[in-house]
Formats: sequence, C-alpha cells, structure tokens
Amino acid sequence: MATGSAMDIDLDGLTVETVQEGFRTGRFTAEQLARASFERIARHNAKVNALIFLNPAAIDDARAIDARRAAGERLGPLAGVPVVIKDPMDMVGFPTTAGWAKLYSKTGGIDLMPERDAPVVARMRRAGAIMLGKTNVPVLSHTGTHANDSWAGPTLNAVMPDRVPGGSSAGTASAVASGMAVLGLAEETGGSIQNPASAQDLVGIKPTIGLVPNAGVVPLSGNRDVVGPIARNVRDAALCLDILAGYSGEDPKTLASVGRQPEGGYAAGLDRNALAGKRIGLYGPGWRAQPLSDEAATLYERVKGELRALGATLIDDPFEGSGFAGLRKPTHPLHNFDARGLESIPHDLEKYLARLGKHAPLKTFAAFADATKDDDPFGPDGVLRYLHSLADFRAALADPSMPPDLPEFVELKARYLGIFESVMIGHRLDALVFPQMRCELPALHGKETIQETTVGEINIAGLPGIAVPAGYYASGSPFGLIFVGRLWDEAALLGYAYAYEQGAGRRKAIENL
Repeated sequence: MATGSAMDIDLDGLTVETVQEGFRTGRFTAEQLARASFERIARHNAKVNALIFLNPAAIDDARAIDARRAAGERLGPLAGVPVVIKDPMDMVGFPTTAGWAKLYSKTGGIDLMPERDAPVVARMRRAGAIMLGKTNVPVLSHTGTHANDSWAGPTLNAVMPDRVPGGSSAGTASAVASGMAVLGLAEETGGSIQNPASAQDLVGIKPTIGLVPNAGVVPLSGNRDVVGPIARNVRDAALCLDILAGYSGEDPKTLASVGRQPEGGYAAGLDRNALAGKRIGLYGPGWRAQPLSDEAATLYERVKGELRALGATLIDDPFEGSGFAGLRKPTHPLHNFDARGLESIPHDLEKYLARLGKHAPLKTFAAFADATKDDDPFGPDGVLRYLHSLADFRAALADPSMPPDLPEFVELKARYLGIFESVMIGHRLDALVFPQMRCELPALHGKETIQETTVGEINIAGLPGIAVPAGYYASGSPFGLIFVGRLWDEAALLGYAYAYEQGAGRRKAIENL
C-alpha cells in the first residue's frame, strides 16, 4: 500500500531507477506521482512556461499502470515515469503547432490534429511512460537559442531565468530541469538537443542520424533531424534512448541502425571506469576557428585535469592541419549557423503533412504555403528566409513532391566524415570532449545567440554527441561538455559521459524556482 502523498515526493531527486524503486516498495503509486507532477506544473509552469498543453488522460493512464502492476502484469521499462513531449512531435489528441500561431486555431490558425502518434511517441506509450503534455518551441523550431517568438510566449531557463533556455527544445529542457517531469523528448536539426540540455544543466543525447525515427515530427530537414532524450542524468538518458532507438518502417533511413545497438541496451553497459585508458581529442582551431572565452577556457582546463584523473589520455587539437575547420560556412545572412541540408524542407513538409491523415486540413506543401502566405516563413521577413541562400532550395521549392538531390550537401557530408574518420584513426582517438558552448549563456531577450562548438559539424555529418553538465561560470550560468564520436558510437559515448558524471559531475539542484 503506497504511503506517500503527492506532496511528499521529492520530484527534483527522482530518476527512472528511484521511480521504479518507489513503486516496488509502495512508497508511492504511479497515480500519486502523476498528481505530484501536475501539482509541480501548477506551481511553476506559469513562471517558466515549459508546457503548452497538458494531457487530461495522464492520471487515468497512471491509474491503469497501478492496476496492471497490482495484477502482476509485466510492465514496460518506463511504466509510470512522467515524461513530456516536444510540441512538433505528433501526439493523438493534441494539435501539432510547432510554436506557430498559424498552426493553432485559438490564435487564428489551423489545427493539425494527427490521427496517429509519431513513432517515438508510440514507443514511449508502449514503454508505459505517463505523458504529462507537450512543450514549448520557437516558431517552426527555427532557433537553437530560445522560444521567445512562440504563440505561447517565451520559455524561461529554469536554472537562470534571465538567460536563454536553449532551443528549440526549450520547453522540454525547462520541464525536466524544474522537476515537472523525469524525462523529455527533444529533437535537433542544429543544436536543439545539445543547446537546451547544456543551457539548463542537463544531459542530452543527439543521436546518429538514422538511429531514432523522426516520422511524424514537423521537419526542418530530413537530412539532419534527429529525436533524442533530455534527462537529469546519463543513465536516465540511456534508458530513454533504449526505448526510442531502432528500425521503423515509417522511416526507411532507420534500416541503417539494424545491428548497431548494443546487446542489452545502452544503459546496461554504463561503467564508472569507462574513461580509463581512452584517448580523447580536445577542442582547438583545427576543429573550428573560434576560440573559447577566457572563463570557458579556465573551466575546460579544470575538466582536462578531471579527465586525466579518470584515466584518459588527452590529445590537443587533433584536427590541426586536417582542413576540417575550413568546411564550415555560415549561411547568409546568419552569422553562426550552417544551414546546408535544410534545402529539402518543402519535400519534407509535404511528406509530414501527408502522414497526418485523411481529415487533416492541410495535406500538401502547396496547401501549407497558401494557408500561411500572409506570414510566409520563407519570405523576406520569415524565420526561414535564409534558405534562399542555399544552392538547391529554389528547385526544392518549385516541386515539393520530389526530394531534391542536394549535391553540395552530400559532398560536404562526405568530406566531414572523411576527415573526421582520418583524424580519429590517425590519432587513435576514442572520442572528442569539448565545452558545448564557447562562452556563457546570453541574456533571454538580447540579440546574441548561443555560441556552441559542434552545431553544424555534427548535424551535417550525422555524428552523435552526448551533452553532460560540468560546472558553472562565476555568474551561475551552466558550463557543459559534449562527448562526440563516430557514427553509431552512442554506447561508448554514454559510457564516457557516465564515467565523467560519476567521477567529476557537478550538477546542483535548482534553488528557489
């Protein structure tokens, strides 16, 4: 018999493991935990604005988990665990708004009501997760820095409310950081998992493209989009990746993931000694010709000492002389974002709309363009206006029914992967470990964007990265690392991130939210 009340549960300290232990010992039920989560949301969401839709079925879903547990049924690995879903992911019963007033009826737009869940949402349901609701994003997930322009208003950083929360998975990160949920689903095209995770002192997994299906998710680029988890620790993130990863017939590129996942799952292989004897490459101008701030460099020096103490051998700037940094070319008029690969968005949107179902009000890209023509995202003032600077965008826009060839993107991806592999082999590297950002977070409503170190490079190449907390600037702004490795190297990277977290991790609980 559960003894806890909703108010007695320490939501900030919960992990998947402690949730399941609480159920086993009778300390609380899934229903009590769901009610506690909603009470936390009621107290804090008005401030941080992480969730934009709440799931009224969540309490009944939790009660059903309790009944099945009491009956001795075998339950999924996330049974009863509270999670949140990023808004652009299709979830039956809710409009998919992508943060845009044009795609929400209550702000004068059109509701896109999916007739079936996105595969990643369906997998979370099958695993028994209690889905509390959907989280805020900027318009069409266009920025990796904030959600200030969402129809629902800005999302605040739960760690530092006056700084940017990271985007575009801003709401997911704020919900997890503030204890509203244990896990959250995020998605990245250019920093949208790693940025909010690092900005809010969390763990984020940006997987290899093709490991996790992204059908049923409003796209920016079928060539770059990836879905992954955000969590408060590495083990929880790995457990969530175990649920999300693998082949889906709805996303043919996931066929490449078959045989790539570790036997027993990603969480099973976590080892505190995983860094012992490993060769780790460090950030330098050979990777990108943008230096760290003085304070970031000082914090990175401390991290290097911690990595050595955990048994790693460090290799300074292994990309020096490789030509890698020269591949990067920010897209005009943007200053820091390489958008190559996003040219396919007209076709990707056409495919997304077709999946919504026969009752969807918009079924083609042409219908989408017509319905949003007075706020055209590709127009001179639109959030995606920069796409016209890309070589193959005009042709893609002319015929959304056909996937564009993208020769420049394909050649660039090949060059990134070729140099990356050559450097990894030449220096006998097991992974790279960089500060995830070059400097601390900018102000919430300023004009500066997050200055990351790997966005573009790993998104175009399709490489995996694991963001993990690593301390704080003097201001209190979180300082995070990102572990980067070869394609399909998630298991090894999670091991290194776990070893760092256990041996030197510095994440602190949020005070006075």
